[in-house]
Amino acid sequence: MSRNFYLAGTAAMVFALGAAACGHSPDSGTTKTETTTVTASTSASATSASSSSSAAAAAPGGSAGVQSLIPTPASTQRTDGPDSIAENGVHKHFGVNGSPLSVMDAYRAALEAQGWTVSVLNSGGGGGGGGATYAGTNGTAYGVFVGGGYGGSTNLDACAWPAKPANPSCGSN
Repeated sequence: MSRNFYLAGTAAMVFALGAAACGHSPDSGTTKTETTTVTASTSASATSASSSSSAAAAAPGGSAGVQSLIPTPASTQRTDGPDSIAENGVHKHFGVNGSPLSVMDAYRAALEAQGWTVSVLNSGGGGGGGGATYAGTNGTAYGVFVGGGYGGSTNLDACAWPAKPANPSCGSN
């Protein structure tokens, strides 16, 4: 029995030493298991970050995501907002130097350059005044852009949502 005990003890010690020698790196003192775990965690984090970035590009979420889709008009003298609005939307107001029709035509071009598909809901003017209302989509985002004024001064309200809201109205708050 003492011989069996001795053999069992020796076998356990050899096994423990073998596991310790195989599991440790002589240079770093860390186990292969720990290194593998760190590598797996880093790889999983990088994959999650890539997936999150792809999802954000496809469908901007919340006010912060759609805020980046609202261009600032050229010749802007004043910006109000961003203000949060219903259904995770964002509203910005711009005071712009320029005639209303010129400002709104240029803003439509800026929206299209930023990836918006724009529909003109209303546009007109005369006697030095005028304005326009646009609606558009950019991926799944939805926006309404309303501007008008007189002479060399135009007020423009821009609203955007991650998806088309139940009530897509946009105006000064």
